This record gives sequence, structure tokens and C-alpha cells, in this order.
Amino acid sequence: MTFFLGVDTGGTFTDAVLLDAQRRGVATAKSLTTRFDLALGIGAALDQLPAESLARVDLVSLSTTLTTNSVVEGKGSPVCVLLAGYDAAQIKSSGLIELLGADAIVSLAGGHDAGAAALCALDEAAARAAILRQAPRVSAFAISASFGVRNPAHELQLRAWVEQLCDKPVTCGHELASSLGAPRRAMTVALNARMISHVKLLIESVQRTLVQRRIDAPLMIVKGDGSLINVHSALQRPVGTVLSGPAASVLGACFLSGQQDAIVADMGGTTTDIAVVRGGQPELSFDGAMVGQWRPMVEAVKIYAIGLGGDSEVRFGGGEGLVIGPRRVLPLSLLAHQHPHILPVLERQQNEAPHASQIRFAQRLHADAAHLSRLPEDELAAWERLAQGPVDLERANIEERGLSRALARLERKGLAIYSGFTPSDAAHVLGLSNHWSRDAAVYGARIWARQMRHLYGLGTWKLGDAEAPARQVVDKVINTICQKLIEAGLNDAGQLTEANAGKIANLLTGMVLGGNSQDGQRPVFALKFAPDLPLVAVGAPAASYYPAVAAALGVRLELPRFAEVANAIGAVLGQVSQRVHVIVSQPVRGVFRVFTAQGPRDFADVAAAVSHAQQLASAEALRRALEAGAAHVEVLLSQTDNKVSNDIDGDMFFEARVTATAFGPPRTRQHLSADGDLPHANIAQPA
Repeated sequence: MTFFLGVDTGGTFTDAVLLDAQRRGVATAKSLTTRFDLALGIGAALDQLPAESLARVDLVSLSTTLTTNSVVEGKGSPVCVLLAGYDAAQIKSSGLIELLGADAIVSLAGGHDAGAAALCALDEAAARAAILRQAPRVSAFAISASFGVRNPAHELQLRAWVEQLCDKPVTCGHELASSLGAPRRAMTVALNARMISHVKLLIESVQRTLVQRRIDAPLMIVKGDGSLINVHSALQRPVGTVLSGPAASVLGACFLSGQQDAIVADMGGTTTDIAVVRGGQPELSFDGAMVGQWRPMVEAVKIYAIGLGGDSEVRFGGGEGLVIGPRRVLPLSLLAHQHPHILPVLERQQNEAPHASQIRFAQRLHADAAHLSRLPEDELAAWERLAQGPVDLERANIEERGLSRALARLERKGLAIYSGFTPSDAAHVLGLSNHWSRDAAVYGARIWARQMRHLYGLGTWKLGDAEAPARQVVDKVINTICQKLIEAGLNDAGQLTEANAGKIANLLTGMVLGGNSQDGQRPVFALKFAPDLPLVAVGAPAASYYPAVAAALGVRLELPRFAEVANAIGAVLGQVSQRVHVIVSQPVRGVFRVFTAQGPRDFADVAAAVSHAQQLASAEALRRALEAGAAHVEVLLSQTDNKVSNDIDGDMFFEARVTATAFGPPRTRQHLSADGDLPHANIAQPA
């Protein structure tokens, strides 16, 4: 008997699951994610699984929410973005300055126009100087040139110079996205560069853990569209994994619940991810899914990802009142569970005058070599101090102000994490959860409530009451989930922009939860959310909140068995799939231009141009699928035309988008050991 091993590394938990050859669950495990050394948490999960079964694993597949979380939280490794032919307005609209800071962006002369002709020559001297200046300070380079998808020559030249002058990873925009839209493409390639070190660290941690346990099987990773790629491909295009965990959770939720049509909600430590599934398959967003405030050009499962999870910080939001997320903090109940010596500190703080540094402890989060190499002396000393365990910020503010300031900078850089009061703590106070220290959660609720009342004038809870503020937090979580489900439904309808959907969802949530009436009057509207779709909830905190969510919205709830490890199960359900798009346009009458990786090629006949585009797309999709780990491949061709017909000109062709999709099952250990089992391909022409 052979087995499949699924692993999901999230912000709070690392899950592992063993499935048999029929994809039936054999064993599951859950451990805390150890961000300072991911291998420890992964190993702790694997050690809970039967060793005799691990020895017969044929395939290991990994999903992760770490890349999703880094985008939602705005954290990542330092990178340099080389932009050729971008103007100031494009740079501003890309969001790169907010994402990375102005110092990380280098604007160069160059780029091409819409017809793929060079605007001007690349500024080689400026490019080389920028690369040499930035190389010691960054973990990777990102490159995007104006109309680089029409002619990638300048992107390829910049990459050649980076590879010549340093050994840092480098990614080009045309390798990640085929659509026009230079600002979003620049943001996408920048996010990709930021994730390289994170994904590399995760892959190395998993590989090291597998070697230690003598698990000799191919390692695959889930992409945001639910398909699989091997580790080599993941390191080339890590931005493709930005919705890895959410995609795996959707697949796992459908598999576990048996539902073909449903609303799937996955609640983790940092985010809540919502998807609408019809016919057993989640819809794909070819224009990119919304992740936090960003929409990278990554084909992914159409997911609405929001910064609301069990570890989200509960805070005062000014005019908004009580706000939850998007920043992730360390739950006090978890901190005391791991470090019991902080419990007396919390017990003492609940009887002291409230101030902002109470319930705040700093702890190491993520070791990033590029970040550490840039730390000034005081921050490096603070980093070393954290190696000894959590640092009490209240004491640091009194006794070591320099340490406190250095820790704050480490937290902003994503190297450290603060503790705080979270929905997980509130759930522990109310008995909805019992994983960690309830005493710490109770002390934290009392301290937090006094902070809210005395520092911000929020709340009317009685002194020393932990349950009333905890109940208000849980009610806020439930209300927010309801609103986001309604918002996702409005987005699914495709009739509203995201901004308008958010505003209307707020109004509709009040009407739905309030019974659509005021003061007992008969309502004008009778609103019901998802009357024909069940709500399938998965994720570790789901059982704490979703029964109340379902009751409030009046929908049928499915909490399937193994819901807490749905991501890990979904990780082993996918196929390898690669899509390649090639554009054919008619820039002038009678000239049909195919935009290729080697530059544009013109044809006098549209059929010849389309045929050439099909050949290029098929060959590249096939190559990528085999390179990504497919055992054997089928290629499907499709085409979308932009043309009009009128009485004067007849049929007028403007543009065609030729798409080749190559897919097949992943190569397992049996495939690799079978003599003569070489990958093969079948190509199906479009109807």
C-alpha cells in the first residue's frame, strides 16, 4: 500500500495528513508553526503520523498561507525593482512606493511601445550602477519594462546584467503575466521577488525534514489556482503560490463535504478566505484575485481574502470603534502556553493603571538574511536579545528605551511579532476554544478592556469583567464574517466594483442580521443570503464562530470531518497545470503580429499567425508542465477573438488571445522508479 502526504504550513498551525491510494484519510496531525525555524513545526506534525506509513509515501504535496499572509500584512524581504520606460504616474499608481519604499525603486530609460518598438536604448551605465549599489542590500531583483509582454528584450537585458554583476535571484514581469497593464505587472513582479526567500526557506525546511525521516518522494507545492508545481518551478515563480493555502482549502472543503455547489469559508490565524464553488470546481480569476489591498496578475482561484483570523489584533480604530485586523499578533493564551513565566506578569498588569504597553511582549518571528544584514547595531542587539525569549515591552519602556525602539523597528520589518488581545483569546475566555492558556486570556481580556475604556473611551464593561468584552469581540468577528460573506456574494454577482460592494454589504448586513425590519414594522425588503447554497466552513477556528454566523444569516452549515486540516488534504488533490497565452494583433491592415518571447513576428495571413501562436503556446505550456513535474501531459488550445463585423468593412480583426493549457497528474515515486516511463503529451486543437 502506498500513501500521499499533505502538509500545510500556516501562520499559526502546521498540519499534516496521510491519505491512501484512494485518497481516503488515514491519519492527521497538527502542531504549532515555528516561524523562527519552520522545520521544527513541520517535524512535530510528521512525528504524530505512523512511521510505517510515512516510509511508503509516494508523493508529498505542500500548501502554505505564509505567502498570502505576507501580502495581506504588507511584510516581505527587501528587494530592488528595476523599471524601464515607466513614468512617474505609472510608478505612483502601481503602489510600489507604499509596498517597498521609494529607495527600492530604480527608474531607467528604456521600454517599448504598444507595437513592440523600442522607445529608446536602455541606460546601461545607470542600470549597472543601480545593480551594484542595491545588490548588498536586497534579497532579490524584480524587473519590469514598459510593454515588456509585447517585447521582453529590455527585461532580458536587465536580467543578464543582474546575473553578471551579482548572485541574487531575479524575475522579469513578462515571465509572470501576459496581460497589458504595466503598473500591476510591476507590482506583481515585486511581490514575486519579495517571496523568493520565504518560499526557499519553506522548501528547504520541508526537504530537510523529509530527509531526516527518510521520506524519499517528489515534493510538490499548490499554486493559487489549485494546481501543483514542483519545488524548482515554485522558486522561479513563487508569486504563483500567493493563494496556495486558500486554494488547497477550497479543494479540501469540497472533497470533505461532498458538496458540488457551496460557499466555502476558510478561517485561519491571519486571514479568512471565501470562495463560491459551482459544479465541484471553484471559479478561476484570470485577472488575479484580491489579496488584502493588492491584486497581483496571478491566475488563481477566485477567492476573497481578508485580514481576519484567530490571531488578528483587536484594537481601537478611531471613528470605526472596535476593529479586528488586519495585523496579526501573538495571542496571549498561546504566548503563556509556550512561556508560562509571563502569566504572573499579566496577573500583575490587570491590577495596574492602564497604558498602551501592557499585554505587549515581543518575540522572534522570521529570520531573513537580507533583513539581518541591513540591521543597525541596536536592532541587531535587540534581535539577539529575542533569542533568549519574549521581551516584556512594559519593562523595556521603563528600563531600556533604546531596546524598546529597536524592537518596534524589528516588528515593522517583519522580523519580530508583538503579542496582543485576539479573537482566539476571546474564544478561550468564553470556553469556545481550549487549546492554550485560559488564565492568560482572562487576564488579557481584563487588561485590554481597561485600556479601551480609559485610553480610548470605548466600551462600558464592568471593572474586572472578562466575559463581556470577550463576548463583544466574538460578536464583532461574527458580524464581520457575515458582512464579508455578503460582500463576496456581491462580488460574485459581478455587478459592482469592490469599493461599492463593500459599502452596500455593510448596509445589507445590517438588514439581514436585523431581520429586515425596524421597530416591528413590516419590511419593504425580504432579504435572504445564499438560499440554495450551503456554507462549508473549514480551518482551526471555524467551529468557534461559524455556527453563529450560519444562524445569523439563516444558511445551512457544513462543518465536515477533518475540517481543521482541509488545507493539507486539498494539497494532495490537484494536478499539474500550466497555462500560456500568446497574443496576435493587427497593428496595421494586412499585418498580423505575434508577440513572442524572442520579440514580435509578422505574418501576412491571420490563419498563419494564429497557427504560429498555437504552436508557440502549446510548446511552451508543454515544456512548463513537464518541468513542473507532470507525469504525462494533455494540451488543450482555446482562442478568444476581438473582432467586429459591419456592412462596410466586413469582418475586422483586432486581436486574438491564444491559450494553451497543459495538464496531467504529478510524477510520483513510482513514476520516477519505473523503467522507460517517459512523459508524453497529447495536443487537442480548439473546436
